[in-house]
Amino acid sequence: MIEAAEGINLAAMGQRARAASVELARLTTAQKNAALLAIADALEFNRARIVAVNAEDIADAKAAGTDSLYIRDRLDLERRMDGMIADVRKVAELPDPVGRIFDERTLDNGLRVYKKRTPIGVLGVIYEARPQVTVDVATLALKSGNAMILRGGKEVLRSNMELVRVLSEAMAELGLPADAFQYIHSTDRRYVGEMLKQHQSIDMIIPRGGNSLHQFCRENSTIPVIIGGIGICHLYVDATAKLDDALRVIHNAKTQRPAVCNALDTVLVNTAVAADFLPRVVDHLGKDGVIFKAEPRALRILEGREAVEPAGPDDFDTEWYALILGLKVVDTLDEALDHIRQHSTQHSDGILTQNMDDANRFLDEVDSAAVYVNASTRFTDGSALGLGAEIAISTQKLHARGPMALEELTTYKWIIIGDGHTRA
Repeated sequence: MIEAAEGINLAAMGQRARAASVELARLTTAQKNAALLAIADALEFNRARIVAVNAEDIADAKAAGTDSLYIRDRLDLERRMDGMIADVRKVAELPDPVGRIFDERTLDNGLRVYKKRTPIGVLGVIYEARPQVTVDVATLALKSGNAMILRGGKEVLRSNMELVRVLSEAMAELGLPADAFQYIHSTDRRYVGEMLKQHQSIDMIIPRGGNSLHQFCRENSTIPVIIGGIGICHLYVDATAKLDDALRVIHNAKTQRPAVCNALDTVLVNTAVAADFLPRVVDHLGKDGVIFKAEPRALRILEGREAVEPAGPDDFDTEWYALILGLKVVDTLDEALDHIRQHSTQHSDGILTQNMDDANRFLDEVDSAAVYVNASTRFTDGSALGLGAEIAISTQKLHARGPMALEELTTYKWIIIGDGHTRA
């Protein structure tokens, strides 16, 4: 359902979402899967119109001087339609977490006790750009039995509105609550602040955007907030790394999609291989337009090379979202770990090594949501990790960490079954 741009009543939206969540919680797995397949078919049927509407948003962005890489990676839907539709169908194939019983046991007094997974209820999702997020979060919410109130970015307002129309109509045609997916049809930021106060109807806030959005939600919400999606990601190349493999991994982590949260921001290189490896990194990635921010030791090794600049005081605390890569030489694993502790946002960090003692120590001591050995940080993604899609990447420590998919969109209740039991 799409509200008018003026006079949006968030309290009323919340009440409708709460009522829809009650209906969704009653649905069987078969009903939810049928709805997901209907949504996939509706997206396919409406593909041309969705792409045309998205093209209007892109035209406005180009007219406003928006960076072409940002447009390609964060606004353009045409390139993502096939994958988006495939992900909806993949979610339909995934096991339904709702109703799953776990931690079952019988106590000495005969009480049968277990936990049962249930939907969270109503999710409020605030996101910037990336209109495919509308479909990702809606389908995961549906499969996990949750209703949603969505507020997207102004750059893709038309695209989001069109996607919500398609989703809601697909639900209504099956006799399911169209209010399951509601969209705040206004770019006025006051509605974000108002949304964060709807604790009587919204159970969880999930922001997807930059640090300022997460900070605003954390400081202003009366609803629990999932913090994440901010990734200053590191790879440490130690003295035993296979350098050819390391070069491929770094290239993928930095250049495949540089404007996403799991893209690489900093490479730490052990001094034993730095003189050989750093020039190779610059020569190889420089062909793709990467600019390098080098600390003094790395800068001395790379002196005279184009696209290499001295690292500024804040460069190792910057999530670039661009073809920019920090370079630093370290003497030991301890120094690499210290740098990551100081500068990481606890999203995705990895080590490239053939020394399994070092690898295990890295895995134990790096406190990030996803920690890697000999692999690109780009795998921190719901689809890439076999979850079908994701609603967010959580970097907090309560409830969920890393890609949040179906199970992370449920909570649980304790079930206690007795036979006239009383407590002495």
